[in-house]
Amino acid sequence: MISDHIYLDFNASTPLAPEVADAMQPFLTQHFGNPSSLHWAGTPAKEAVENARRQVADLFSCHPHEIVFTSGGSESNNQAIKGVFFALKEKGNHIVTTQIEHPAVLNPCRFLEKLGAAVTCVGVDQYGRVDPDEVEKAITPKTILITVMHANNEVGTIQPIEEIAKIAKKYGVLFHTDAAQSVGKITAKVNDLGVDLLSLAGHKVYAPKGVGVLYIREGTPIEPLIHGAGHESGRRAGTENVLLDVGLGKACELAGKYVYDDSIFKLRERFWVLLQDAFGDGVALNGHPVHRLPNTLNVSFVGKAGGAILSRLDGVAASTGSACHAGSVELSPVLKAMGTTDEVGMGAIRFSLGRTTTFQELETVVHLLKKVVL
Repeated sequence: MISDHIYLDFNASTPLAPEVADAMQPFLTQHFGNPSSLHWAGTPAKEAVENARRQVADLFSCHPHEIVFTSGGSESNNQAIKGVFFALKEKGNHIVTTQIEHPAVLNPCRFLEKLGAAVTCVGVDQYGRVDPDEVEKAITPKTILITVMHANNEVGTIQPIEEIAKIAKKYGVLFHTDAAQSVGKITAKVNDLGVDLLSLAGHKVYAPKGVGVLYIREGTPIEPLIHGAGHESGRRAGTENVLLDVGLGKACELAGKYVYDDSIFKLRERFWVLLQDAFGDGVALNGHPVHRLPNTLNVSFVGKAGGAILSRLDGVAASTGSACHAGSVELSPVLKAMGTTDEVGMGAIRFSLGRTTTFQELETVVHLLKKVVL
C-alpha cells in the first residue's frame, strides 16, 4: 500500500536508521557521565565515544585518532578551511575551490577574503564536473589549500578527487573534500581519494542532525576552530556529545555495508526510464550521465517551472534548484555554473532516493507528474 507521503529528498536529510536509534537509547537514560571523568560514570561514556571513532575510521580506512567529532558538516568545513588558513597563513594565503561548492565551503572562503585570503573559484563543464587541469592552472606559489566537494548535492556529479589529489601532492598543497553527500552512497576511503581532510555530515547518512566528522590526516597542520579544554586531542574543545557520536558511529558501520548495494542505483535508473517514457524530449537530465551519485536524479521539465510543479505534487517531498521571484526564475548557482539555459534550468527538480524508496512510490510520482506537467 502506498503512503500518502512519498519522500524523495534523501540528499536534504535522511531518517534515523532504526539500528542507530537502538544504539543511542542507553545514552538517553543510563550512561550520562562526562567522558573526561575517570570514575565509573565517565568510563562507559569514554568507551562509547572511542568505539564510535573506530566505527567512523573503519568506514574511511584511516586511524581512529585522525577522526574529530563536530556538530555537523558546516562546522567540519569551517574547521578545515579556516583551520588550514590560520595554521599556514605565514606560508601563503591562496585557496582554490570551485563554483559549485556548498555554501558551507564558499562562505568560509568569502569570510577569509576579509582577512587577506585570495580565493580562486574554478568553473565546471556542462555536467557539473571539474577539470583537474583547471585546478592545476589555478595553483600559485602561495596556494595552501584546495577544497573540492566529493559529489555535488544538487545534481549528484562526482568529482575527479583522486586526480586532483595527485596534483595537490605534486605542489605540496593540502587537499580537503566535502564528502557530506557521498559518504554511504559511494566509497570514501581517504587513502584511495588521497585527501588530507574530509568532512562528513551525520544527517546525510541516517544519523542524527547536529553531529559530523572532520578527518584530519596525521601531521596536517590545522588551528582549532573552537578553543577551550583539550578535547578531541586538542583539535576541538567542548565536552563530547556522547549520544550523537554513538549514533554517527553506528550509522557509519551500517554505511559500510550499504555502500556496495546497487539496489538504489537500479531503482533510480528505472525511475529515469519511466520519466523518459512519459515525457520524452520534455524531460532532460542535469548532471553527469555516468559519474553521478547512485541515488540522485536531477531532471528538468523543459519550459516548465520546477517550483510550480512541486507545489502541485501533493505529498511528494523533493527539491528544486531554481527560485521564482515576481514572475521570473533564478537558476541555482550550480546550474548557472554548468551553463544550463533558463528554459531548461527553470524546470529542474532533484529527486534523491534512499534505503526505504520503493518502485511503487516512483510509479506513483510519475503518475502524479503526468497530471501536472502534461
